[in-house]
Amino acid sequence: MGQFKHGGKVLVEALEQQGVKRVYSVPGESFLAALDGLYDAGISNIVTRHEGGAAMMAEACGKLNGTPGVAFVTRGPGATNASAGVHIAFQDSTPMILFVGQVASDQRDREAFQEVDYRAMFGPLAKWVAEIDRVDRIPEYVNRAFQTAQSGRPGPVVLALPEDMLSSACDAVATPRATLPSAQANQADVEAVISAMRKAERPLVLLGGRNWSPAAAKAMAHVAETLDLPVAASFRCQDYLDNRHANYVGDVGIGINPKLAQCVRDADVIFSLGARLGEMTTSGYTLLESPVSKQKLVHVHLDPNEFGRVYHPTLAVTADAGALIQQVSAQLQASKPGTRSNWTDTARSNFETWQQPVETPGALKMENVIAHLNDVLPDNAIITNGAGNYSAWLHRYYRYRNHGTQLAPTSGSMGYGLPAAVAAKIERPDQEVICLAGDGCFQMSMQEFGVACENNANIIVLISNNGMYGTIRLHQQKKFPKRPSGTNLQNPNFAAFAECYGAFGAVVETDAEFETALAAARASGKPTIIDMRIDPNALSPMAKLEQIDT
Repeated sequence: MGQFKHGGKVLVEALEQQGVKRVYSVPGESFLAALDGLYDAGISNIVTRHEGGAAMMAEACGKLNGTPGVAFVTRGPGATNASAGVHIAFQDSTPMILFVGQVASDQRDREAFQEVDYRAMFGPLAKWVAEIDRVDRIPEYVNRAFQTAQSGRPGPVVLALPEDMLSSACDAVATPRATLPSAQANQADVEAVISAMRKAERPLVLLGGRNWSPAAAKAMAHVAETLDLPVAASFRCQDYLDNRHANYVGDVGIGINPKLAQCVRDADVIFSLGARLGEMTTSGYTLLESPVSKQKLVHVHLDPNEFGRVYHPTLAVTADAGALIQQVSAQLQASKPGTRSNWTDTARSNFETWQQPVETPGALKMENVIAHLNDVLPDNAIITNGAGNYSAWLHRYYRYRNHGTQLAPTSGSMGYGLPAAVAAKIERPDQEVICLAGDGCFQMSMQEFGVACENNANIIVLISNNGMYGTIRLHQQKKFPKRPSGTNLQNPNFAAFAECYGAFGAVVETDAEFETALAAARASGKPTIIDMRIDPNALSPMAKLEQIDT
């Protein structure tokens, strides 16, 4: 056994053993021993301004790296604040560990100061919730947490740390790093998938879930070319295949291309590779009929519990979709590219047409903003966003070229884009990171811009500022026309907010001003906010406020 040390040091040593290089936190007196353990450890502690920001940054790290992002928050309000990030991780299938301070064990069940029953609170939001009651069991719990977060369908784990337990001493040593299964499909499943792909007359591949990789993207491109498969991305998984590839046909999510929606309906076989087939990806469960769709469904997913949750699969394969498509590609290596069918060519042509910008009102147009980003950003630039109508332009017009360049919540959480951008720039300092946010979305986490400045994370934040909660205003105008209620925003000068931190800020009102400001921002070497004054009439790529009626 090792030397005696307090639980905070035992915990940090366990994290180091799991390969953790960085954690995100808001400090609290309930986990002082853990903070002390981090003092001279090889793990950096990025201190955020709000626990929601810490949890979202940890979740973004999980998305980027495929290994659990880690956050520490204090008990009670700290935990409730962090719950938004846990929910994102759960719905987005992102590996993440949240450590939460807890009252001393001799005070439990008395409604002590800031006491919360975390098993009850986080039970529906996490894969596993536990409270460590013995200091010598810390390594065991940490190892299980990392195993659970990454196994099957990835997701968040919450571990509560009673204050007296964490301050106690023991001589426990860290366990080896969590060992994960290969998650490859057996040969019979690989051959069954290839056979189904060859036999399909109107196939459509739908990419989604987690555990994708650049190698999987390369393999998918090869398989699509060889077997003449049109490939679509599920909601906010558009970076799973280079959008310039001739077989990429668009994203199946909010604001779907109507012709792509018809393609889904007309397909004879849907190959769902990793996607859960949730509400956003199925347009409210309408693109496929439930429980048995008229299309044959080949469903590949890490978690067998996903099969039949909504849709009955014709063929179900329990495997990592990225690993399986690499197996399929390897088996097809000797094959020549197939002849492109009219089915695939039409789907791609419809995507190209959908990419042509539709003019919206105002001197500064979001379609031109996205077109300019396409023109000037490098292929590995990371784009983050939260929720709001502004993201519709990004989804429709931006072309993702590399895997790992889209960070966005499939849960639809506002306020995500800025914390995700901060985490992405800290994790990937050599890549450009652009955050798109609405004025409402940005103000839900705008304090985290200070974390970017403190850590020299030179992100560029583009705020679509139209003075309203645009998504709700759009629905409001459809259902209760000309009766806006609770959707107007009185905004500050966001550029001045950046300048208060010593960062770069600009207000732009025309396309030309935006291009000039973006060039200056990229050259400044500073975190940046560009306040884009957008015409309130431009509610979405297809909807003008003044033209919407019931």
